[in-house]
Amino acid sequence: MKILLPVDGSPQALEAVRHAASLALQGLKASFVLVNVQEPVSLYELMVVHDTEAIERLRRAAGADLLAPAEALLDEAGLSYESEAVGGDPQHTLLELAEQYACAAIVMGARGMGAPALGALGSVALAVLRHSPVPVTVVPTPEPAEPAEAE
Repeated sequence: MKILLPVDGSPQALEAVRHAASLALQGLKASFVLVNVQEPVSLYELMVVHDTEAIERLRRAAGADLLAPAEALLDEAGLSYESEAVGGDPQHTLLELAEQYACAAIVMGARGMGAPALGALGSVALAVLRHSPVPVTVVPTPEPAEPAEAE
């Protein structure tokens, strides 16, 4: 079974990777596809840089940097994975990548680096939940620990 793991550099995304890794370490026969989706090139970037290839190289490099902590977690656990940084609209691109890699499931954080959306879910998680043809596990954001009361 292949599982898509979207990674955007947020602690929530890494928590989802930890969750998926723990399932595999408990016996789930799975390999993983780590993906980072960079936003498409903006008109401003194109006007300033004039070189879409250079912008794409920079975005792929940024995506690779954001994927590195998740890769380290899976390496440390001895788990098999593929890794890809791509450009595009995250909501649609994640679903396309899940299909392209023949993933049987998606495991993702409840919210990422973007602005808050409806309730506890981010806009990308909400869109993936609504439109995914495969099961989606949304890993909740861990609650911060309550400070201990002084006596």
